[in-house]
Amino acid sequence: MIHNRKQIIWSVLFGFFILAIISCVFFKTGLAEEKAYIWEPGITYGKGGDVELKLDLARPASGKGPFPALIFMHGSGWGWYRIGRRQYVSAITKAAERGYVAVAVDCRLTSVKENDKTKYLFPVQVYDVKCAVRWLRANAKKYKIDPNRIGAVGWASGGHMALMLGLTDPSHGLEGECGNSKFSSRVQAVVNLAGPTELISLYHESRSASIKLVEFLGGTPEEVPDQYKIASPLTYVSKDDPPVLTIHGDRDFAVPLKQAELLDAKMKEAGASHTLIIKKGAGHINFLDDNALWDFFDKHLKG
Repeated sequence: MIHNRKQIIWSVLFGFFILAIISCVFFKTGLAEEKAYIWEPGITYGKGGDVELKLDLARPASGKGPFPALIFMHGSGWGWYRIGRRQYVSAITKAAERGYVAVAVDCRLTSVKENDKTKYLFPVQVYDVKCAVRWLRANAKKYKIDPNRIGAVGWASGGHMALMLGLTDPSHGLEGECGNSKFSSRVQAVVNLAGPTELISLYHESRSASIKLVEFLGGTPEEVPDQYKIASPLTYVSKDDPPVLTIHGDRDFAVPLKQAELLDAKMKEAGASHTLIIKKGAGHINFLDDNALWDFFDKHLKG
């Protein structure tokens, strides 16, 4: 009887011991997951006119670096929709877990009005995102960033901004005055997710886009033709452009597939590197979770 009682006691104690070990493992795993990245929201990266420009940053919690960096630009019809950088919270934390320093940036929006007119017309949005790239380079040491490996990604109007970062250079007069001008705003790889590339044809072929373009550029193609040309990424395609990946749905009626096909043809004609992935049956979708995006950045920024 006493022997049985001892067996029961030892069995109970052994059970508690096993539970304690399991609890410790789960506890350590939880801590490891919590420490996979460091999250720093609401950092001021510059000032655009009277607007403080903010970004959210996520970076690897461990590792010596330097790490490649990614800048994410939200899709909002250039501010037609009041959607900001928080659209990409999960994306930049995922990027940090994959070994990138990632930022999601705000820029000046067309939704802000003054005397019933758009206060912040193009090209101030391009000035702002270029300022953010310069900020990354100016703070490379602090955040363990490799200043020679920076990529840009965006969906819809954010894709347009990513292309403007990738295809323009200082000779095009779109640098602006925000940030430290001794640092370059160039990027080394671009992912364009269903972004506009040639704005005059987009105006005529997409009713939903045409309304937003008037707000963004200050008029129709007939009224401000130069604005449409200057704001079109196709204008700047050249052989020395960084590699670009475009992912676009063939059922996209907001930004028709033709926009991607025009870019593909122009870049290949120029001898630049462009990869076009057409998603069958897909509409105006943010393809941010597509593995091709991460494979592309890993190849060009980590290889």
